[in-house]
Amino acid sequence: MNEPAVRPNETTVPLMPCASPEETLAFYEALGFEATYKQTRPYVYLALRWSGFELHFGPAPKDLDPAREHSGGCLVMVDAVAPYHAEFVAAMRRAYGKVLSSGLPRITRYRPGASRFTLMDPSGNSIIFIQRDEPAELEYGGSRRLTGLAKALDNARILREFKNDDLQAFRALKSAVRRHGAEASPAERAIALCHLVDLATALGEPADPWLADLRGLELTAGERQRVESELGHLAGLQEWLP
Repeated sequence: MNEPAVRPNETTVPLMPCASPEETLAFYEALGFEATYKQTRPYVYLALRWSGFELHFGPAPKDLDPAREHSGGCLVMVDAVAPYHAEFVAAMRRAYGKVLSSGLPRITRYRPGASRFTLMDPSGNSIIFIQRDEPAELEYGGSRRLTGLAKALDNARILREFKNDDLQAFRALKSAVRRHGAEASPAERAIALCHLVDLATALGEPADPWLADLRGLELTAGERQRVESELGHLAGLQEWLP
């Protein structure tokens, strides 16, 4: 008798390390995940479900340091990422009274039009939600079609959204403002300074120098409108602008 043929109907489920079952369950259940299986002895095993996908967790290696954020990861491919981000942000506000934007656990910011965001859990695992029509290639360093501060802003966007590297984005943008800020338009400079304030806040760095520069700018109504249109997703924008 012939063996049955392999059929392309597989389901894959990520298995990630769990440093603390209690913290892991508290975080994911706060976001609306359902725990379909819980075990802590003789070893840890948790199964969680949300919408149409599952995340499973097993024992963590003894040398696992969640703070390094190199634990494990999962890609969740979706048709549109914005609704997922909105759901998780709303759940965080209900459970914690705020959006967890720094430390562990946290959710990365979402810029309108972006194609991905990341959830970082208490064990340092990254759950990355990616839009299926995301561009296949990226121009690291910023688009070749751009120059000066505009190119640096594009580079910072890629570092934040695709590499989750706020620190490198912060450093690159600081350098670019020093090199190209004087020749940039007031609106472009304001956008860069707003990003620096946002990055500094996320990293726990002093934001006062960038706020002082930002409030010293003179923006026309049209320039201010451009800044607000591009950065309206930043919660503190109206307080930062001159």
